[in-house]
Amino acid sequence: MWIKIVIVVLFFALLFSLGSGLIFLFKDQGTTRRTWHSLSVRLVLAVLLMGFLIYGVVSGQLGSKAPWDAYKSAPQAPR
Repeated sequence: MWIKIVIVVLFFALLFSLGSGLIFLFKDQGTTRRTWHSLSVRLVLAVLLMGFLIYGVVSGQLGSKAPWDAYKSAPQAPR
């Protein structure tokens, strides 16, 4: 359960960093490095998010309940 919370927090932090980068881009117009730092933070957050997603799928803590994945959980008929 903890991994889902971490993923949601990282996602919202990623959106916040993206928004702050946009604000810095319009406000500073290239005079400071705040846009660069904000986008660097966004890159780190995106890598962390992908890492946690991959870990969750590989460890089995995250799964899919989509209808097209139903064959994976359905018992196989004997041959």
